[in-house]
Amino acid sequence: MRAVKSRDTGPELRVAELLRSAGVRYRRDVARLPGRPDFVIASAKTVVFVHGCFWHGHHCPRGARVPKQNRKYWQEKVARNRRRDRRVARQLRAEGYSVWTVWECRLKHEGLSKRLLTRLVAGPAN
Repeated sequence: MRAVKSRDTGPELRVAELLRSAGVRYRRDVARLPGRPDFVIASAKTVVFVHGCFWHGHHCPRGARVPKQNRKYWQEKVARNRRRDRRVARQLRAEGYSVWTVWECRLKHEGLSKRLLTRLVAGPAN
């Protein structure tokens, strides 16, 4: 687990590249906001979280996978992460932010990446 990075992951770098290519100004890892969002687009009052499918329990083949060793621990860990994600999103919405979650599996498809960017630039709706 030591090799697992919490910042500048591949999916995060991909989203940063997409935002930069569209000329969107953003800030990274803003600690003063709940959950320390990966990206904050202040002009649109939008936050973007880039979630790894396994760590945040996405409903895709990678996210549905549970390690064979210590199953109970991992199931509880992912469940805690999901609860925290929902709580943080509620807090941010209460502060007036639009909250976007980008899943790592979605970034692997070029067309989906471009659609995501189009929606972010156009101004997301909750």
